[in-house]
Amino acid sequence: MKRAVKPLLLICLGVLIAFPLFSLLYYTMARTSTPQFCSSCHEIVPAYQSWMTSSHANNPQGIVANCMDCHLPPPEHTIDFFYNKTLHGIKDIVVHVLEGSEAYDRAENRAAAYAYMKNENCQKCHRNLLHIPAKRGAMLAHRAALYGREGNERKCVDCHHRLVHVDRAYYAHKESRGPYRAPGILFNSRGKVEYPTNWEGGTL
Repeated sequence: MKRAVKPLLLICLGVLIAFPLFSLLYYTMARTSTPQFCSSCHEIVPAYQSWMTSSHANNPQGIVANCMDCHLPPPEHTIDFFYNKTLHGIKDIVVHVLEGSEAYDRAENRAAAYAYMKNENCQKCHRNLLHIPAKRGAMLAHRAALYGREGNERKCVDCHHRLVHVDRAYYAHKESRGPYRAPGILFNSRGKVEYPTNWEGGTL
């Protein structure tokens, strides 16, 4: 009986210590995963404002895609998600403190975001991509992205690059504009996909 008491006490002690630590960690992650928290840094305010006017924050379905949905790995990839969130968080804080908001290059950061953004991020919300009877071209393009041949893989943002962070003077409600059409792929002189870095007045 005495032999069982010590392990039981250690288990109880572990639970008493682990539960508050886990709760604190979860609370911290939740509080630092909101668009409002991201925009607490001055240099992110333009990105926050453009997101607020996009259909990713305003749509008839009431669906909101926030910063974490697009800029971090899917939560089901737990280790990758926490690693990237911690890494990006530390990097952003260090750059903000040491270099200041004036050193923030929006075009450079936009290009970097496109480079690491994966299709899985978009597919958190956009899932039924191959059943669009009225848009055969879109179905074929989606098939190329979902089942691309080796060496010819495509990303969602290759075509859909005028989406959220576009400076607008209006709210891009879907019901207030015509049918959406992706801008399509832009290639540079070397035949590589190139993402525009500066634009105004997007379509979505």
